[in-house]
Amino acid sequence: MHSWSRILSTLALLSSAVAVPASSAVTSAPAATPTVPYASDDPNYPLWNEDEDIIPEPIRGSLGASILGPQNIPLELQNPDILAPPTTDEGSVPNFKWPFSLSTNRLQTGGWARQQNVNDMSVATALAGVDMRLEAGAIREMHWHNDAEWAYVISGDLRVSTVTPDGDVYLGDVSQGDLWYFPPGYPHSIQAKNTTAAGAEFLLIFDSGSFSEDSTFLLTDWLAHVPKEVIAKNFQLDMSAFDDIPSRELYIFPSTPPPENIESDMVVPNDTPMPFTFAMSQVNATQAPGGSYKVVDQRSFAVSTTICTAEVTVEVGGMRELHWHPTEPEWTYFVSGQARITVYASSATATTMDFQAGDIAYIPAPYGHYVENTGNSTLLFLEIFKSGLFQDISLTQWLALTPHELVKAHLDISDATIDSFSRVKQEVVGPAH
Repeated sequence: MHSWSRILSTLALLSSAVAVPASSAVTSAPAATPTVPYASDDPNYPLWNEDEDIIPEPIRGSLGASILGPQNIPLELQNPDILAPPTTDEGSVPNFKWPFSLSTNRLQTGGWARQQNVNDMSVATALAGVDMRLEAGAIREMHWHNDAEWAYVISGDLRVSTVTPDGDVYLGDVSQGDLWYFPPGYPHSIQAKNTTAAGAEFLLIFDSGSFSEDSTFLLTDWLAHVPKEVIAKNFQLDMSAFDDIPSRELYIFPSTPPPENIESDMVVPNDTPMPFTFAMSQVNATQAPGGSYKVVDQRSFAVSTTICTAEVTVEVGGMRELHWHPTEPEWTYFVSGQARITVYASSATATTMDFQAGDIAYIPAPYGHYVENTGNSTLLFLEIFKSGLFQDISLTQWLALTPHELVKAHLDISDATIDSFSRVKQEVVGPAH
């Protein structure tokens, strides 16, 4: 019995010793562990570019396998991040890419037109676009729309005109990089000048994703469907004055180029309160660490109340910074260069796609995204919004201006790292350090 008493006493003493907390002066805290695993450092660069002489394969690291069936190699060379997506992609984002090259082209004597609307990209509900070409002197006939029309001149010079509901008149010339805007229902005309032998090409944007270029209200189409005696009565003329009006719409047709001197083309001097054109080509771009940008919205182009834009350049290796737009989707048009975009759609869903000149991206609000230059030349693109005011939120600025302890609690990064974040929007950043 005594031996058992000694054993129990000894165990009690040992238990008491273990229960006494050790001095904090001689212990250290255990190493921190994340609530979830750390993000991977695996590289996720595009695995090839469209100019490489290879047979692309859906393989990234240890993932994927070769294709045994037929391949559309030119298309797969243009889309490395679709065939072999970054490992950070997850889930399914609705298709947000459309090349104008896949749009049916409407060929006319004097030019052509091709469009993108919600029928091509179901996600693109707010805006639609038309790529139009006019030979020198050719006219996009006098017309009007249900929707507002905003335009960007890709190449050449044009003359446009409108008459307002108050009977005010505007006639203006635009050149490469310039804009025009006509509100819904305003009648207008577009004619290519002959200052360049080739004429002009331009991008039209409409503030409805369901817009169709085939549903335009055309002067000739209307009069072709009005009895001749009614037309004569309207203009208070003899019916013979209208013997030669067209029997159907002209849409695009050749004509004599407008005179070089715009004043000689005016019926009356311009008398609208605001101009309907804007010389964005003459605006100095704001320089950024990795490129430049111009923003044109209602603050500078007052008549453009429903559509605004940012014209962005990104140097080789640079990137339009991680950002989002609070309330409006972004309709993006690539003028030159090569790019890739990853959109984050919440709920662990992200998709990366690649873009070439002439392609369209449509990024719903408020999806997070970036636009990275993946080519070997300067990237030029337009960000277009159904809004009179341009707005974006920079990820870097948000983190830089949020209490450091809160940011550290989320990202487990140091004060020095947070201090390096710019408190001013960079908009376009350069290559990684």
